[in-house]
Amino acid sequence: MTPLHLAGPRLALREVEPGDTDDLLAIYGDPESTKHLSFEPRTRDQVEAITTRSIDSASAVPRIEYCLAVTHRDEHRLIGYARLATEPQQAATIGFALHPAEWGKGLGTETVHLLCALGFNVLGLHRIWAARAPLNEASARTLLRAGMTEDGRIRDHVFVHGAWRDSITYSILEHEWVPIDGLKTDESRRA
Repeated sequence: MTPLHLAGPRLALREVEPGDTDDLLAIYGDPESTKHLSFEPRTRDQVEAITTRSIDSASAVPRIEYCLAVTHRDEHRLIGYARLATEPQQAATIGFALHPAEWGKGLGTETVHLLCALGFNVLGLHRIWAARAPLNEASARTLLRAGMTEDGRIRDHVFVHGAWRDSITYSILEHEWVPIDGLKTDESRRA
């Protein structure tokens, strides 16, 4: 396995490591962090399983899922979690979550750009899409700022908090994506 590392002006994506569990639990175990996600707050055991699955997915052949730690560019500590899952027809779905202390700084937009760099520059994809909760207006602004286009609504897409919830979908095509300045793709460097 060649470790994946992508760097932007302020953030980097790296492979998930066993020591990331506590920082991931601070995101996925927090009701505020997960209120717009497709699942309820996770327990420590559930987050440990996510960490293990993320590490295992990095060595799968072929690799179809990239579960990555989001860090500040020159730091190692996980401040977010990003995922790209490939699909047939040169496509992938993406998703991410940042620690609430990092909200409102434009880091979500940079995270989407890093995921697009992975998809378009590294994997040679044609289309990347994402979904958000209808009430998550911050996510709508993030996805639009990253260059994505709103595609539509998937009705009753996820069952969360005891009820069915719609999702609003967005996509971007390879020829539409414009990388941000300072973006660097380097699969061989470890953060």
